[in-house]
Amino acid sequence: MTEEIKSLDDLNEVVTVTETVVVEEVVIDREPVRDELGRSYATGKRKDAVARVWIKPGSGKVTVNGRDMDKYFARPVLQMILRQPFTVAGVEGEFDVTATVKGGGLSGQAGAVKHGISKALQIYEPSLRGALKAAGFLTRDARVVERKKYGKRKARRSFQFSKR
Repeated sequence: MTEEIKSLDDLNEVVTVTETVVVEEVVIDREPVRDELGRSYATGKRKDAVARVWIKPGSGKVTVNGRDMDKYFARPVLQMILRQPFTVAGVEGEFDVTATVKGGGLSGQAGAVKHGISKALQIYEPSLRGALKAAGFLTRDARVVERKKYGKRKARRSFQFSKR
């Protein structure tokens, strides 16, 4: 393509030539990954919390660190966070969840379990990936606590200024 383009007609010819080139799309079909017990495993993270999550078909029972979800996450907001991936994917009450969580506080742990459930659902049933990705549940929330700086009381808060 060493032609000189001097008019709009020449430009249109070049553009039509490049548009006729067909690019083949390679669609990668993901296969479900399940262990010998029919479970899918994923790791979820949020702040300092790390959750190991296993899901399998069942009645919708969620167990966190050996305790029922209602007992471990007593606040309704945290329970709602855990149910979000199932609601978005449209599979409420179809999977049993077993999770172990370490580190962080309750809010971070709930976010980590949610992230793990979302990833495990996508691994168990790849067709759910679109809905979970559109809702932003497969992306790890990278926000963490900002470190304290020297000469400051906290990360950004200065000591109180005294004029006299």
